Amino acid sequence: MSVVKYSSIMLAALCLTACQQNKAPEQKQAESPYAKGTFGYDLDFLKKKDSVIVLNSKDGSGQIIVSPKYQGKVFTSTADGANGKSFGWINYKTFDQPKLDEHMNAYGGEDRLWLGPEGGKFSLFFKPGTKMEFANWHTPAAVDNESWKLVSHTDKKASLSKSASLLNYAGTTLSLLINRDIEMLEAADVKKTLGIDVDSKVKSVAFHTTTTLTNTGDKAWDKQTGAPCIWNLDMFSPSSKTITVVPYNDGPGKIATTDYFGEIPKERIKMNNGILLFKADGKSRGKLGMQAARAKTMAGNYDGENNVLTIVVFDTDPKATYLNQEWRTDRDPFVGDAVNAYNDGPLTDKTQMGPFFELESVSSAAFLKPNEKLSHNHSVFHFTGDKEELNTIALKTLGISLQDIQAAFK
Repeated sequence: MSVVKYSSIMLAALCLTACQQNKAPEQKQAESPYAKGTFGYDLDFLKKKDSVIVLNSKDGSGQIIVSPKYQGKVFTSTADGANGKSFGWINYKTFDQPKLDEHMNAYGGEDRLWLGPEGGKFSLFFKPGTKMEFANWHTPAAVDNESWKLVSHTDKKASLSKSASLLNYAGTTLSLLINRDIEMLEAADVKKTLGIDVDSKVKSVAFHTTTTLTNTGDKAWDKQTGAPCIWNLDMFSPSSKTITVVPYNDGPGKIATTDYFGEIPKERIKMNNGILLFKADGKSRGKLGMQAARAKTMAGNYDGENNVLTIVVFDTDPKATYLNQEWRTDRDPFVGDAVNAYNDGPLTDKTQMGPFFELESVSSAAFLKPNEKLSHNHSVFHFTGDKEELNTIALKTLGISLQDIQAAFK
């Protein structure tokens, strides 16, 4: 999803394409014995499109779907086997479109990978000299429609890779290797990362991704040539009671940028006492971003309708350089966000790609010499079950109760 306030045209075009696409995928999917919205339903659908890999927790209740064909995505997960809720958002219609979209192929995915910067002097989405507008905007094929190599996999872990050569807006060719390691997390890992014990009254699923960029060229990536960054985007299905939570560090200056797609209405966002709350119900399009100096290493979301608490944990470095991804060249290209949150909603013409919402983390700029590497870590945790136990988890991790989250926008 673009982080640029000028990309409404892009979303409108994508939504129009989605609305015009053949309805056959959903009709075919009716053959699944599982109800729509369950993990089993999505697994049956994706098996028809790809030789997907399913990773499992020890007891088998926690599962995730990994796809080599679709750019190493974690498409979705469950905390309760095939009949459990499917947590990731999947755009079914895109899979059977008659031809690839030249701009972006929005398959969805609970944890998908992009590379940045999207816009600016060193953009990877615009050819040198072109005007930064939708007609000239093209997602790099390596993270949009090309298959990845499955290096290895077990029931617990999958390793994938992709080599690419990308031309940035400054005219620099970036030769790179992307490695992506995806691993299921067990209760001991959850305790180590979040400092919590998962009660037997709570069902959970958790996974970790490590994405590594290697400069395989013969020139260094620096502030003259430009450098890429790693971008994890987690797409989830919303409800009318879904609220995103972004803890932040107190300090002077702006807490977050809230006008990427026009200013987020005040009744949909609140910032107080180190907690940002953002209504993420898929009914009003808006995006926010937070720089590394403000961001902590965690964000989350609570779906009060389905009683699902989601936590994401990621790398941030307040001393590092982050890239500006706006579709313009008159801003400092080396001042950007480390964490973003997006809520989907109808465009002015009433079309809509989703609904979905996103939690996103971005690595620092990969200023790498030949053969040097940069890695970015990102983990996703879902909890559902006893509300009192979920409240305890929310307080220990996000620093806010479920009651206060739910009361924010009443």
